[in-house]
Amino acid sequence: MGSKLAGTLVFFTSAAVLILEILAGRLLAPYSGVTLETFTAIIGVVLAGIAVGTWLGGRYADRAGSPVALIGPVLILGGALAASTVPLARLLGPSMGTAGLAGLVLLTAIAILPATAVLSATPPIIVKIILDDLGTTGATVGRISALGTAGALFGTFTSGFVLVATLSTSVIVLTVAVTTAIVGIGMWMQYRPDSHALGTFALIGLLAGSTLTAAVQSPCDVETAYFCASEIVDPEDPDASFLLLDTVTHAYVDKTDPTNLRFTSIRMFASAIDAMTTGEIAALHVGGGGLTVASWLTETRPASRNVVLELDGALVEFVAERFDPAPVDLTIIGDARVSLEAAGDGFDVVIGDAFGGLAVPWHLTTVEFFEEISGALVDDGFYLMNLIDHGDLDFLRAEVATATAVFPSVGVVTLPERFDTGGNFMLMASKQPIPADRIVAEASALDLEVRVLTGSELQEFVDAAEILTDDFAPVDQLLATS
Repeated sequence: MGSKLAGTLVFFTSAAVLILEILAGRLLAPYSGVTLETFTAIIGVVLAGIAVGTWLGGRYADRAGSPVALIGPVLILGGALAASTVPLARLLGPSMGTAGLAGLVLLTAIAILPATAVLSATPPIIVKIILDDLGTTGATVGRISALGTAGALFGTFTSGFVLVATLSTSVIVLTVAVTTAIVGIGMWMQYRPDSHALGTFALIGLLAGSTLTAAVQSPCDVETAYFCASEIVDPEDPDASFLLLDTVTHAYVDKTDPTNLRFTSIRMFASAIDAMTTGEIAALHVGGGGLTVASWLTETRPASRNVVLELDGALVEFVAERFDPAPVDLTIIGDARVSLEAAGDGFDVVIGDAFGGLAVPWHLTTVEFFEEISGALVDDGFYLMNLIDHGDLDFLRAEVATATAVFPSVGVVTLPERFDTGGNFMLMASKQPIPADRIVAEASALDLEVRVLTGSELQEFVDAAEILTDDFAPVDQLLATS
């Protein structure tokens, strides 16, 4: 085997492993969400696969009479196992994705580890093949390691920046699987031309894997670069639908009546806005979702201005096509922290309803972000933030402490029982005093009984919670301990 071919195979298989790792996040998101735990499981399992594969590959290369004859079978098997990742994740995900950390790690291992382990066996086999002079061991191993790293970088950047935004996960995985197997068949035919059985078997296996992938239906109506998005029609009202993103129901949209605010979190937003403003307002929405609040404002206060910051452009298109929301004045596509300056200032209210799974993205929770929000508000403006917490409510306490460091008036609004059971909370951070009684009254008009914590009662609740900063914001850990 020539040196160039050997290096190309190492580059290719390393790229394939990293493409599978990046795509594993999209495969598992509909079942386990986009959380720190999900990505920790994926990274850990892939690293374990690489370790097992390189160890076994080197061991069998030493034992094989002709190491070059191993390359074809390894690539064929790696391709077949790569093709199995999609159906395995979709078949096992609904039952194992929510079965705690052990279930998540096991699901990831079953779906991803075999393919990454087998493909990672290639580099040590290549080293064994091309190492013909002990005096150049360092240079040979170093070059193969460098090519493997370069391939991993190529796979990471290509999948994250190009492929995920262009093709569906299943198409990308199958393309990688088929390409890998075809290369393996070519290697097998070149170095073992006397046998055609494995090539035939591999083609049959790939056909079966492709068929199974097509048969196991995707849980998404549309797969964007960030979410598995679906519309779930309300069984009690055909004119209303839920917006499901991965594992979380993000919005309820009544297409004929924008004032039908089903979710308590949205009614809490409406209660605070009605209690603290009159007439037309300028509203900045951090997170678009189903555009429920923007449509409600347009219906109840027609001259209001709505500006939306939404990370996912494909989601904006999906919502516009399926949910028929009221038009907004401006939609800025991109991360809210980065896009906030482009939205300008002069807003009466900023509405924060951005989530990655059940968690608010950490960089939207810090004192620095609150300072940027304050700069976008008018002199008597206020910020409303939807967040979810349970147990000891450690994240909620930290977020209240963070808001208090920036805004003169801070409050927490939710259903009374949620201080015990957990759920959605609305954090209010205001430049004007918070009218608790008016908020309670407006919520009651929306058939919602809420409790509003402000002042000394709120400070007692916060206790000694630490302020979140760009340098220290362990949001996932605070939620995990709650």
